[in-house]
Amino acid sequence: MYRISELASVANVSKRTIDYYTSIGLLVAERSKANYRIYHEDAVEDLKFIEHCKTLHIPLEEIKKKLELQKSTTINDNDVEDQISSVTEHMKYLHDEINNLLSILQKMDSKRKEAVSEKLSPESVSLIQSLRLISS
Repeated sequence: MYRISELASVANVSKRTIDYYTSIGLLVAERSKANYRIYHEDAVEDLKFIEHCKTLHIPLEEIKKKLELQKSTTINDNDVEDQISSVTEHMKYLHDEINNLLSILQKMDSKRKEAVSEKLSPESVSLIQSLRLISS
């Protein structure tokens, strides 16, 4: 169990961020006898998940739905379909971004292309190839 300052320290986010996420329902807190907000251990993982989703530019409302679906004991078909739709839209966005990057790469000379390619991690290359294959 964590108080807000402890959770902020462990998860490497600000207390203000935790307060905001709690106010919009992304995080759930209980109240102690002294009226402190107390967060369970899973709040750390929730915060990591939220921060990861934010790096993918997923809106907070969508992140909230994803968290609710993960924690749900019953699975609603519509919720799963909504998540599939969301992932599909995100893949389309990424596909467009990759095509834009490829268009830019086409304009570069061979040495610069090679220099850029060397900076890509093997995981990035694999993901790009997979996404291009899936969306072709």
